[in-house]
Amino acid sequence: MEITLFAYPTFRTVPVDDLSQPGEARRIASAMAGNLSFNEVQRGQVEIIVTELAMNIVIHGGGGHVILSGQRFKNKSRMDIIAVDRGHGIANVGAALEDGFSTAGTAGTGLGAVSRLASLFEIFTQPDNGTVVLARVSDRPIEQWPLSVGGVSIPLASERACGDAFATAQSSSRSVFMVADGLGHGPEAAEAATASLEAFEKYRADSPAEIIEQLHGAMKSTRGAAVAVADIRHDLGLVTYCGIGNIAGVVLMPEDGLSRNMISHNGIVGHQMNHVAEFTYPWPPKAKLIMHSDGLNNHWNLESYPGLLNKDPALIAAVLYRDQSRKGDDATVLVAGPRNGEVKAA
Repeated sequence: MEITLFAYPTFRTVPVDDLSQPGEARRIASAMAGNLSFNEVQRGQVEIIVTELAMNIVIHGGGGHVILSGQRFKNKSRMDIIAVDRGHGIANVGAALEDGFSTAGTAGTGLGAVSRLASLFEIFTQPDNGTVVLARVSDRPIEQWPLSVGGVSIPLASERACGDAFATAQSSSRSVFMVADGLGHGPEAAEAATASLEAFEKYRADSPAEIIEQLHGAMKSTRGAAVAVADIRHDLGLVTYCGIGNIAGVVLMPEDGLSRNMISHNGIVGHQMNHVAEFTYPWPPKAKLIMHSDGLNNHWNLESYPGLLNKDPALIAAVLYRDQSRKGDDATVLVAGPRNGEVKAA
């Protein structure tokens, strides 16, 4: 079975701690929008959104960062702008979205302007635990994959290159996801992660164990990586998982309030794999998949975030990264689940 759609995103993370930094965030976002072939109007929208969100982080959030993610599918592009802070939260989201409730000195009229300019706009906020805002800009509708997918892949603060990576491939009946964590961090880890992406793109239609075996051969010249592949068969209601190393894979079943941790074996893809095995688990209609590298701790619990599971996967991934990353390594979080539609929600 051919997996017809394939993509992995590019990421930039921009610290925003004082009023000198929103301008830098805007310039980086504008350049990314240009690389995605956005037109001048769309680039202008991106610039306003980033400026508004970055200013909000400084003025109201006590500092934080902006995560920029760009994806291009054939001649279609999508850019996610995620603003992350640990401030006091937004007491009244509805009021914050009203015109006139603007942050002083920003380019538009606050969050209301951002919500109108974005094709998807979502907020998750908690008292005294900060706010995460997702604003998505698309130049045209992306194909309606079976699952909505989002994530973050962020390097260690002292590094420019990220040694983690994730990739997605979907068709009408099948969704395949890979997360790779190059050994260590820095340029050599990033080389291993890039090799995993290139091999996954070539062998994405194979079974998870076959993909891992192919990656093992393709990554022998690198320092190697922990890798996991999840293959969801929507017609069968099953997910097959194969992992080598410490990539976490979890199936969440919100209707039952249950979660299932999927099994990986020890080893390093590209160097030593003693046992490659697939495990199959139920995939209920409203299930969600979370995969992450060991840059995230394993003790997260989404019950601590009421309402978060109803948000877009990119927003879920950003909240988990903000609160659960270890800070001493690259960190990647991939989230996939049923589509809620490109709707604007607070």
